[in-house]
Amino acid sequence: MIEVLLYYLIGINIVTFFVYGIDKWKARKSKWRISEATLLMLAVIGGSIGAWLGVKVWHHKTLHKKFKYGIPAIIIIQLILTGYFTLYQK
Repeated sequence: MIEVLLYYLIGINIVTFFVYGIDKWKARKSKWRISEATLLMLAVIGGSIGAWLGVKVWHHKTLHKKFKYGIPAIIIIQLILTGYFTLYQK
C-alpha cells in the first residue's frame, strides 16, 4: 500500500509541475488558460511539492497570495497529516 501511495505522489507531483509550466507557456502565448482552481486542486490532492516547484521554476503565479502563501500552507498541512497518520495509526 505504501509503495502505491509513493508512486501516486511522485506521479501527481510530476504532472502538477508540468501543468504549471504549461499554464505559464499559455499565459505568454495569450492562449486559453488552466483555471487557478485546477492548479490549486492539483496541490491539494498531493501535488503540493510539484506546485511549489512549478511556482519557483516557472516563476508562475508568484504575485498571487493564494499561491504565494497557499501552496506552502498546503505543504505544511499535508506534512502534519502525514506525521499524524504515520505516528498514531500503527
